[in-house]
Amino acid sequence: MTQPDATPLKRTPLHAAHQKAGARMVPFGGWDMPVQYAGLRAEHEAVRTSAGVFDVSHMGEFRITGPDALKFLQHVTPNDVSKLRPGRAHYNWLPNDRGGLVDDIYIYMVAENEYLMVVNAGNIDKAWAHLNALTGGFDVKLANESDRWALLAVQGPKAAELLQPHTDTDLGTRKKNAYFAAQLFGQDVRLARTGYTGEDGFEVFVDAKDAESMWDRLLGLGITPAGLGARDTLRLEAGFPLYGHEFGDDIHPLSSHYGWVVKDKEHFGREGLRQTPTQKLIGLKLDKVPVREGYPVKVGGQVVGHVTSGTTSPTLGHPIAMALVSAESTDADAFEVEVRGKDHPAQRAEIPFYTQKA
Repeated sequence: MTQPDATPLKRTPLHAAHQKAGARMVPFGGWDMPVQYAGLRAEHEAVRTSAGVFDVSHMGEFRITGPDALKFLQHVTPNDVSKLRPGRAHYNWLPNDRGGLVDDIYIYMVAENEYLMVVNAGNIDKAWAHLNALTGGFDVKLANESDRWALLAVQGPKAAELLQPHTDTDLGTRKKNAYFAAQLFGQDVRLARTGYTGEDGFEVFVDAKDAESMWDRLLGLGITPAGLGARDTLRLEAGFPLYGHEFGDDIHPLSSHYGWVVKDKEHFGREGLRQTPTQKLIGLKLDKVPVREGYPVKVGGQVVGHVTSGTTSPTLGHPIAMALVSAESTDADAFEVEVRGKDHPAQRAEIPFYTQKA
């Protein structure tokens, strides 16, 4: 039973549509979100073989404008924002001052002196406060547009094929990380060729008031509604870190395989990122026993780290996991994962576990 003083869960503009579609709803980052509809495996396979659509409207959107917009973003992130051009996007980080991350983000260049930043749902308030605290000395304006936008992620090898007849843009000419204005089903939207599943696809930025009609039309094309469950198994197969699991305030992000994010430039938090990580993020595969976040990882019976994310891979048919382990243990020949007091053998596996088919 919900306590009277409990903070009520937030709802996306598609909450009623999820209930109509028979979704099982769960709390996630302060939001009431769909974890699955027909079932995780069916939703996962739809994205790997055809197309699925996720409601990611809980994500936050900040608009950064002004003469110093680029200078400001160069200061608060380690990736090189100057490489972006209008209509392009890239993945980036917001480092804190102690070798961790406030959040991992995406930045979209809208026009000269205008950018859109997408942040994780659970970090909206924290990232907003962090950015505003760093605006001193910059001629820049920040606007929190998180309530304005609904965001739908259409993902899968048939995403472009299914959307093409209903848009005014030749999607085939739009490369990965493209960001552009378009019409979709006659509605004004912004499309980005981005996603979090390891497949091709488009993220659809649409006014919140138009979200439900857009959702219904996408389902009308035969695109499968997919929930957080499939989103997690898909991103784990693709080796994508998730904030709160592989990244965090006190996790050195260079423990991961994402060192390419950090470019040689001055930025806030640079000294922290220069510290040598004491842990390394590795991939593990097991024969039968699925493992979950927090399970101890061992070498020769000694604990060397813990699982950060784990699942039974629907695509590969066996359990997989990412784990943070001590840097000195990463070359071990064999690992074990403790599950309910019993150690199970695990093999080192390359990340990503799955790569999109050509």
